[in-house]
Amino acid sequence: MKSPIKFLCLLILVAVASGCAAPTPAPAPATTPGKLQVVTTVSPITNIIQNVGGDRIDVTGIVPEGVNSHTFEPAPSDARLLAQADIIFVNGLFLEEPTIKLAEANKREGVGIVSLGEQTVTPDEYVFDFSFPKEAGNPNPHLWMNPLYAARYAELVAESLAEKDPASADFYRANAAAFAERIDALDEAVAATVATIPAANRRLLTYHDSFAYFAPRYGITVLGAVQPADFSEPSAQEVARLITQLREEKIPAIFGSEVFPSPILEQIAKESGAVYIDQLRDDDLPGEPGDDNHSYFGLMVEDVRVMADALGGDASGLDGIKTGNLP
Repeated sequence: MKSPIKFLCLLILVAVASGCAAPTPAPAPATTPGKLQVVTTVSPITNIIQNVGGDRIDVTGIVPEGVNSHTFEPAPSDARLLAQADIIFVNGLFLEEPTIKLAEANKREGVGIVSLGEQTVTPDEYVFDFSFPKEAGNPNPHLWMNPLYAARYAELVAESLAEKDPASADFYRANAAAFAERIDALDEAVAATVATIPAANRRLLTYHDSFAYFAPRYGITVLGAVQPADFSEPSAQEVARLITQLREEKIPAIFGSEVFPSPILEQIAKESGAVYIDQLRDDDLPGEPGDDNHSYFGLMVEDVRVMADALGGDASGLDGIKTGNLP
């Protein structure tokens, strides 16, 4: 008969072994035979890729909508997605470093990570600002908010997919060309809409500077962004400066994020006399999946409509823009 002490030790060893056993892995996501498995990050890029790849690909965006893409940390389950990907697309420009590290550690041999931002602008075209100061070394990554850069993303996606799937190369390139035509129409409509805003009102103060590449394209001045690079609260001096500037320049409205409430912006609006509009978005598509406006085009049309309505312009020129995905 075992002694009580030995029996107790045996029980402890069994309990410890059971507690340290590796958890049963969750089943891998289902894939469609014959389709390229594509993994990417934020929803606007996911949507651009879907428009180019159509029914020849399965695409998954890792960053959930409504989540701060700058601070997003991928889950362990994302490693399985990345491990089964045939190709991985990222924005780059330091937006998704944790996801890129996870991808590098888990992707199969021969699977490429395509960074779109670095192939769209050169270092001398990088924008640094309050949210992305030059001394920190990371440029503003929101290139897709400039429609012409989004068209370039589509072109890069088409060429990368064509290299991986040569039999469908013409299909991908035709979709990228159709996407570019839609971008041209969007670009003209945005320019015409912004032109209806009184010149003195073509100024943006936002929660986060997502419009650094959008604004110069359409003659808009970015006054600043409330969210600093480290995502802390702005200093009292910075808030006071913005309030004074808004009062002096009689800016009618300032803009917050549809996703992230900003009491600081509400305070600035109240003390400066500006209207606070919390409906702008940069990586959260409007509507719900399946809705006609749940797309890159829907994102851009909604943002410009919000700006024009608040700043004294006429947004009716956007009514004819198709916001649905390519057929």
